[in-house]
Amino acid sequence: MTVYFIGAGPGAADLITVRGQRLLQRCPVCLYAGSIMPQDLLALCPPEATVVDTGPLTLDQIVDKLTAADAAGHDVARLHSGDPSIYSAIAEQCRRLDALGIAYEIVPGVPAFAAAAAALGRELTVPGVAQTVTLSRVATLSTDMPDGEDLVALSKPGATLVLHLAAHRIDVIVPQLLEGGYRPETPVAVVAFASWPQEVVLRGTLADIVEQMHDADVTRTAVIIIGDVLAAEGFTDSYLYSAGRTRGSSH
Repeated sequence: MTVYFIGAGPGAADLITVRGQRLLQRCPVCLYAGSIMPQDLLALCPPEATVVDTGPLTLDQIVDKLTAADAAGHDVARLHSGDPSIYSAIAEQCRRLDALGIAYEIVPGVPAFAAAAAALGRELTVPGVAQTVTLSRVATLSTDMPDGEDLVALSKPGATLVLHLAAHRIDVIVPQLLEGGYRPETPVAVVAFASWPQEVVLRGTLADIVEQMHDADVTRTAVIIIGDVLAAEGFTDSYLYSAGRTRGSSH
């Protein structure tokens, strides 16, 4: 039997992939994190499925659930918000399953930063403005950042920076960004609950985004995007559409 780590997408039920939806509709066991999983997505589970909210469970308890399902011959849909490759905490689960000899498969999903960019109507890589996107977070009491990954260092290139799990630290984030490579007038956007009915979109600069976030009471489930791409105008068209590009090659 197989444990399927399924990227559930950023929130809207119809942003799960077709593969993820098909697996969810047939697996007799589903484990999910309750605080960030929409009910209309869980409604896709089979009527007789065992559905478990893992929010209150420890890692050992979650692995026990997966082990019991495997022993009973059941496939498991293990739902994670966004895409499993980013801040999903599947690495430690996979490590346990490897040790136990339990098969698993990872099913990609739409990441929150992609949904945020869509809500903003912006491309995060624009010719002549920025061709690099850095995905990161900030240090917390539970998780330190590795050496060389502090915000001052990450800001120095001045490229597009996307911060997850950081909205509650905005007061300390902005001074670090300014100390790095950004300016007070650098554009910033914050998208909370991207693709959810309660989605909130804030647009501003490093000079005013703190006040905006406090006024809107945005403290969690938000993506912060920093960079000139957010206000880019008059940039060069991509070579992809250039009249000088050779087309129609069979090689």
